Amino acid sequence: MARRSYDLQRWLTIGLSGPIVALNVWLLSQIFSYFEHLFTVLTISAILAFLLNYPVKFFQRARIKRTGAIVLVLLVTITLLAILTLTLMPILITQTTQLLEKIPGWLEASRQNLDYWDNWAKARNLPIDLDAFGGRLSVQIENQIQNIAPQALEIALGTVSGFIDTIIVIVLAFYMLLYGARLWYGLINLIPPKFGIPLSLSLRTNFHNFFLSQIVLALFMVAGLIPVFTILKVPFTLVFSLIIGIAELIPLIGAALGIGLVTLLVMFQSPWLAFQVALAAVILQQIRDNILAPKIMGDFTGLNPIWIFVALLMGLQIAGLLGVFLAVPIAGTIKGTIDAIRNTYPPAVVPNLTEKDLPPQSE
Repeated sequence: MARRSYDLQRWLTIGLSGPIVALNVWLLSQIFSYFEHLFTVLTISAILAFLLNYPVKFFQRARIKRTGAIVLVLLVTITLLAILTLTLMPILITQTTQLLEKIPGWLEASRQNLDYWDNWAKARNLPIDLDAFGGRLSVQIENQIQNIAPQALEIALGTVSGFIDTIIVIVLAFYMLLYGARLWYGLINLIPPKFGIPLSLSLRTNFHNFFLSQIVLALFMVAGLIPVFTILKVPFTLVFSLIIGIAELIPLIGAALGIGLVTLLVMFQSPWLAFQVALAAVILQQIRDNILAPKIMGDFTGLNPIWIFVALLMGLQIAGLLGVFLAVPIAGTIKGTIDAIRNTYPPAVVPNLTEKDLPPQSE
């Protein structure tokens, strides 16, 4: 009777845990949606403070006090941001505007090419309908461009808000560099040590390996593609290089997304140039993945690729683009914390016994 009652209680617990977990996830998503802007600013500030802490430590090793090192690093960072804003931002805005203006013309040229090949296929009775495919593709892209155009005013107005957010992020990063460690250890101390210590170590390791390595590898792609695209005379070199570089921040699928999108856009102008662009980008991406990435990143998460895809989709659903960038290090932190707890407190497992291990039976 007691055994049956225990089994019933166990199954009730398992059955109710699913709805409770789903309710908690939904509640967290609603909270995040309400405070999305606040979470975004805090997250970007924390990441910036995390990255700037490395040069701060470098200056500290040069016997500069931490406060002075933080001020020096922030001044250098602000100066570099100002230089990049004044030099690259006008070029980027100009190329982006020109790209949006030229896409309709490229679509018309590509449609004519598809008409030629469609007539060629029909003349040879081949079961290929390139005209319908090209029409659907052109309609989809034109609809996306038409959706972007009305948002130009919103983007222009959002520039002022973005400038204010940038100032807030820099100020928050400054205070996080000064008092972040104290706040972090205070929060960790609220968690039982057997959970808090593994969580702290796993979080630091995963975010260190992910963000530092991904940013370095993305910068490698951008720095490598700009001269290559310039030699190939690819239009909008800066925009296309940044698209591929930013996409590289997304694990597993980022390279394919960035290279595929740029190749598709260039293909509207010239298929041969698109092939050269794809070939050059793939070669650089292979150098990145097979030579640089193993040395810089290593197997920092130990996650199964399927779980990485699941984490990316969940991050996209919960927090959009920011969630995609944070999904993998958070998933790696959860896995690392669970592994550390299991190694510290291994579960009691009954060993596999053979007949030789069993005690002799008394007659």
